[in-house]
Amino acid sequence: MAEKDYDVMSLAAYLHLTPQKVERLANREKLPGRKVGGKWVFSDVDIHWWLENEIGLADTPEDIDRLEGVLNRNEEYSEIAPEEMTIGALLQPSAIACPLLAKTRTSIIDAMVHLGMQTGLLWDEKKLAQAVRRREELHTTAFENGVALLHARRPMPGILGGPFLTLGKLYSPVPFGSGVPATDIFFLVASFEDSGHLKTLAKISRIISTPGVLTDLRDAETAMDMWNVLVTCERTLYGEG
Repeated sequence: MAEKDYDVMSLAAYLHLTPQKVERLANREKLPGRKVGGKWVFSDVDIHWWLENEIGLADTPEDIDRLEGVLNRNEEYSEIAPEEMTIGALLQPSAIACPLLAKTRTSIIDAMVHLGMQTGLLWDEKKLAQAVRRREELHTTAFENGVALLHARRPMPGILGGPFLTLGKLYSPVPFGSGVPATDIFFLVASFEDSGHLKTLAKISRIISTPGVLTDLRDAETAMDMWNVLVTCERTLYGEG
């Protein structure tokens, strides 16, 4: 996967901010960057990481609107057609475990990755599981609402036939990340490229922040029930699914 650096002007264009705003954020250490010859330089790896964290921290519809606006305005960066980015298309009912039969962080990650084999799109189960564990070691993907959005730090097209999601629900929440309550709902996001990865994270964040959705997921009795909860909400919010 090719990597590149942004300067202030190109990053401002990508994030749809003014160059002055980018400079201020960098000077205040709110954006990851480094100075080379007295000028700010930003790596796409660090900016991807920053956007991912911003999505995770978004806790209001307005925050998610802002982030989705940035990602949607940069649609040309995505190699995946928009219709393939729907949750309904990415998440196959066969890749949903209700319940998920695991109790520890390691066994949960392994079980969630193993569900990916049901899609026919995962070619190296062990490599993906290792990448997801490494991502969790950097910083947990679990949130205070009891949901974790598992993923590798970067998309892994070399081991995927295409992007997909898996979903698992525990009947009893378990400790998963330090500093957050116990977790019982797990998504695994397996992505082909950066733009699609970030857009999928943002969409899931919006759906699970919709009033009633997490209650409905926790009350669901079957994998198909869980799929219907997500797709119904997606259609309501986006007119798709």
